[in-house]
Amino acid sequence: MTNNKMNPKVDEYLNKSNKWKFEYEKLRDIVLDCELTEEFKWMHPCYTFEKKNIVLIHGFKEYCALLFHKGALLQDASGILIQQTENVQAARQIRFTTVQEIVEMETILKAYINEAVEVEKSGLEVNFKKTIEFIIPVELQSKFDEFHALKLAFEALTPGRQRAYILYFTQPKQSKTRESRIEKYMQQILNGKGLKD
Repeated sequence: MTNNKMNPKVDEYLNKSNKWKFEYEKLRDIVLDCELTEEFKWMHPCYTFEKKNIVLIHGFKEYCALLFHKGALLQDASGILIQQTENVQAARQIRFTTVQEIVEMETILKAYINEAVEVEKSGLEVNFKKTIEFIIPVELQSKFDEFHALKLAFEALTPGRQRAYILYFTQPKQSKTRESRIEKYMQQILNGKGLKD
């Protein structure tokens, strides 16, 4: 049986919330009504089924959201799931700006949450892009050509560390900014360390 008791850490989080307090409380009621276990992970209310992450409640400046950890696998019958950025592969959000929106969507939200639980029960997994499928920025390739040791050190990193660097290096629009990021992290790559190590 799933433990759907309220978590004191989530109570504390909600009590400290200013901007989306009432929206968070309504979302919490809806999720708990789906008999998920309430936890507090990544500084946010997170709801699990048999210790597997199903949905997270979080807020931003312009909206608050339910984030489905494997949202890419949901049918999205109502066409309401949003991919935060092009690099997010698995998670999808449903965004809100008022309690009224949440109230009006309660039945749909419960259907999505229940579908997310079924996805987890079925054992389905998101097929993540392999690191080799990401495009190496021209500026990084240029450094690889110039410093063979850098290329070898990069290839020796774990796929996750390679991916983090590629995503970080490709974010800026200007080539000059991409180059400066690469320069800044060359020694870290040569030392076999990831972006956040």
